[in-house]
Amino acid sequence: MVWSAGGRGSWQTYGDRIMRIRYAVSTMVFWWRENNLSFEQECRFLHSLGFGVELWPSIKGQDECRYGRRNWPRLVEATKDMLVSMRSRSDGPTSEEWSEQIECAKLLDANIVTDLLSLGIRDGAELENCDFAGRIVKLAEENNVKLCLETGSLQTLKDVGRKFESISYCLDTGYANLDREFSFKQYVDDLAERVAYLHLSDNYGHIDDHERPGLKGGISRENWEYLFNGLSKYDNDVIGSFEMSPSMPAVMIRQAGEFLFDELQWPNRPQRQPRHVEVIYNPV
Repeated sequence: MVWSAGGRGSWQTYGDRIMRIRYAVSTMVFWWRENNLSFEQECRFLHSLGFGVELWPSIKGQDECRYGRRNWPRLVEATKDMLVSMRSRSDGPTSEEWSEQIECAKLLDANIVTDLLSLGIRDGAELENCDFAGRIVKLAEENNVKLCLETGSLQTLKDVGRKFESISYCLDTGYANLDREFSFKQYVDDLAERVAYLHLSDNYGHIDDHERPGLKGGISRENWEYLFNGLSKYDNDVIGSFEMSPSMPAVMIRQAGEFLFDELQWPNRPQRQPRHVEVIYNPV
């Protein structure tokens, strides 16, 4: 399926391919509002809007990891009937900490989005010693947990992908818009075949400040359309996660949704759940 450039919401279809995509919202949107008592409310709010949740390993400004075993019952209960994904620990996790978060992901039926450093790989370095990364990849494979690698030089991401066939990619639209060496379209061309995850945010090309998608003067509509068409060439199941820094969460989610679903007409718009019509987000 290819997006026609002519006219809002017009489509041209070649064959029967269309991007298979579901949507989540990163708990990043609750930073500076969340606290230890509001996690269930955050999940209930997102679920009421029809979204899944991308868990970050900790609350902004706190060190305790959400993925510790003692938290598993709470995570399971709060995310019941939701699409769940997990952002990996980024504090230099050990093999034991990786094992724990992979077990947590298996319990929640979640993908793990990770980066090069969390796998012990230095961006831009030759992939000579990847023993640590190899152990983590094997552990994920044994537990049927998909690892989605994001954020790093395009060449390094491709090198890691060649070395580890089971790794998928998370294409971060904000990061791809900032790279001075490779264009946004090169990220799409080189990664799309193995993309299983998207971090959906925007910026003005200077810093990765995680604005909502659809900024005037941000990522061009042409590039958004190129992304959609590039992903639609393949039969991947993709999760698109709204990864935005706070204004009010409801405002960010609404504005990002209006751009992606009303302007760009991406498929499978999450639907508000009838039994949750009155749910609002008001952290305790």
